[in-house]
Amino acid sequence: MDSRETEDTHQHLPRARAIHADPEAPHTVECQPLPDIARTPPSQKSPAKWAYERLILYIKNFEELLDADHEVAMGFTGASAGVLRIEGIGYFDPDIVTFYGSDADGTRTQLIQHVSQLNVILRALPKRPEAAEPRRIGFRLAEGLAGEAQS
Repeated sequence: MDSRETEDTHQHLPRARAIHADPEAPHTVECQPLPDIARTPPSQKSPAKWAYERLILYIKNFEELLDADHEVAMGFTGASAGVLRIEGIGYFDPDIVTFYGSDADGTRTQLIQHVSQLNVILRALPKRPEAAEPRRIGFRLAEGLAGEAQS
């Protein structure tokens, strides 16, 4: 492989960057090395799968910064529907991303969204009082991605 091929290959890999006002701010997803699954060029994935994989990276990183009393949830942008405690994420090629969970009252909730409308606010909610430990989904989602990369 000559240097021209190497350059062309790298031009198609995803790039990310973030700069924070506080130089001591925790490292965000954009500042960390991409896992192998996210190194596949976006042109080889549907918009839904590409959005799904990046959401998993963001959720996992967000959870790593939470204390033992909080869990990840998402607020709905542009709506007064409240929050959804994230308990699952899926996608349906080529363009649908789905969030499964419950609202603040414990009511089962599902959001089905077209990737062109995707806006997610991650929030920290207190863990459920009856739970000894907070439920973490980010690492489970990341394990699922790693399993896809191996198959």
